[in-house]
Amino acid sequence: MLSECGNKFSLVLRGCGDEAGCHDRRRFLPDLLGPPPRRSRPPRLDWRIRFAALSAVWGFSFLLIKVGTEAYAPFQVTLGRLFFGTAVLAVAMSVRRQRMPRSLRTWGHLTVAAFLLNALPFSLFAYSELTIPSTLAGICNATSPLWGMVLSVVALSEDRPTRRRVAGLGIGFLGVLTVLGAWQGFSGLDVGGTAMALLASLSYPVGWIYVRRTLAGSSHSNLSLMGAQLLLATVQLAVVTPLFTTMPTSFPVVPLLAVVALGALGTGFALLVQYGLVHEVGPTTAQMVTYFIPVIATAAGVLVLGEQLSWNTPVGALIVLAGAALTQSRAKPRTATMVAGPRTEGSAAEPESAGEPATAAAAPVATQAEDAVRPPDAPSAAKAPAPQP
Repeated sequence: MLSECGNKFSLVLRGCGDEAGCHDRRRFLPDLLGPPPRRSRPPRLDWRIRFAALSAVWGFSFLLIKVGTEAYAPFQVTLGRLFFGTAVLAVAMSVRRQRMPRSLRTWGHLTVAAFLLNALPFSLFAYSELTIPSTLAGICNATSPLWGMVLSVVALSEDRPTRRRVAGLGIGFLGVLTVLGAWQGFSGLDVGGTAMALLASLSYPVGWIYVRRTLAGSSHSNLSLMGAQLLLATVQLAVVTPLFTTMPTSFPVVPLLAVVALGALGTGFALLVQYGLVHEVGPTTAQMVTYFIPVIATAAGVLVLGEQLSWNTPVGALIVLAGAALTQSRAKPRTATMVAGPRTEGSAAEPESAGEPATAAAAPVATQAEDAVRPPDAPSAAKAPAPQP
């Protein structure tokens, strides 16, 4: 046996020219040297840490908008945000060797998605914070799931509301009235700024439904769709901004850094983190960030900016979040036969689900069709992920 192995090894070393010997060489050498070493992947940061980071980044986005609009026009803040967000995704696409979509049809639909999910809501939030506090803007952002359920019932015939979700809708809008102080006749509240913030939150589910109807089943990667969509939104703002604003005469450092952080962290980095979370823990868990954003936005506005907070604002915010949670709930599927062990359908941990916000990929990935979001498949505005503030 030893001699046979020695003969084979000598054939390997000599590089025997006959076909049988070469076959032995190819077969025996891996056995002799063992399997090739596997490349060790760097350990991923625990998803809970990334979840907390995403909540903080999106929660502070409203503060950054407020700081940015102190020196720059709202359109300029939005343009800067989209520019730096697109730059982050461009770097990610380059590292992962992703290409932009080539289909003109896809680019056409992405243009509409970029307007509904990025250009319009980002601009509305920026304009709203000229007259309302960042805390109120953050709370208005949390109403997106409520709008989403209403629109999904109208636009998506397969999405039927349950009693629990209808109750959640009513509770949520009761919370909105509490935040706005309806019993006081909305005194001391800027109606225009509040309306723009609510319209911004409404724009997200409209965009999600549009993406579901037009880009479902796209063969492009989520990162490719995200990058293309943010690029188109940047172009849209680059065209509009010069028409309504003038070039700033100075560039104050703090507001400028706020705009850079808003784009690089609050848009580009946040989208990448959210997609990673959805693929790892599922859309149901990842979308829970929705309930932390207004809490962090309120704390940041009060503690950092010194904004005033009346009792009805946090109480109403909690009611809004409770209603939004009910609108996202699903009845447990009934099983026709008894099985040996629990069976879950549409589990949040299923790898087929993906999610995010505020992009066409983010809508397919950040919105859920029934119990899951499918990357880059159809999204549903009924059970959507956290709208990107």
